Amino acid sequence: MRPMNEKHLAVLRRHMVELIAIYVELASEELGRAVLHERVMAAMLRVPRHLFVPAPLAPSAYEDMPLPIGFDKTVSQPFIVALMTDLLAPQPHEAVLEIGTGLGYQAAILAELAGQVWSVEIIEEFAARSEDLLPGLGYANVGIRVGDGSRGWPEHAPFDKILVTAAAERPPPALLEQLKPEGLLVMPVGPENGQVLTVIDKDAAGQLKTRKFIPVRFSRLETA
Repeated sequence: MRPMNEKHLAVLRRHMVELIAIYVELASEELGRAVLHERVMAAMLRVPRHLFVPAPLAPSAYEDMPLPIGFDKTVSQPFIVALMTDLLAPQPHEAVLEIGTGLGYQAAILAELAGQVWSVEIIEEFAARSEDLLPGLGYANVGIRVGDGSRGWPEHAPFDKILVTAAAERPPPALLEQLKPEGLLVMPVGPENGQVLTVIDKDAAGQLKTRKFIPVRFSRLETA
């Protein structure tokens, strides 16, 4: 059998986006929405997920499932990526902090929607790969550094939005401090077997409000 070309992969990517739309509609009661924003869906359609997974897994890149990327880590399933991005609602004028770059797929989605993305990754090999890949795909608005994501990136704070792609028992205090008033943070919160996708809103006075959505399962946020 011949290998898939870009045309085939584009068809699979469209099917992936169509499936995401179906899943959102089916889960509309839990999510509080029946559709995701068209900007988010357009970004999911543009970003070539097959380039953000190990080459042998490229044919499976557009299935709605997490895929291993090494070091016992995975790239999240497309539905979860789209949902977390929609909850975050990044805007063209905003600066977004991402915790957990991985190979850069979520960062690429954010770069399609936000003005600037700052991403922290604790695994050096992942950060190096992302730094090579993202600029070559035209994502010049992503900055990456190696470090402990629970500490954020103080030099570029405060941030309009923060997205954490790993779970913790509670949001790290440093991240909440680096979040602008009237900003929001999206992350999985809870113990290993009880994680819930959570949105934390910070009001103009700095008070925090928590909204909980669906059960999820992420790897734990590593600290140094």
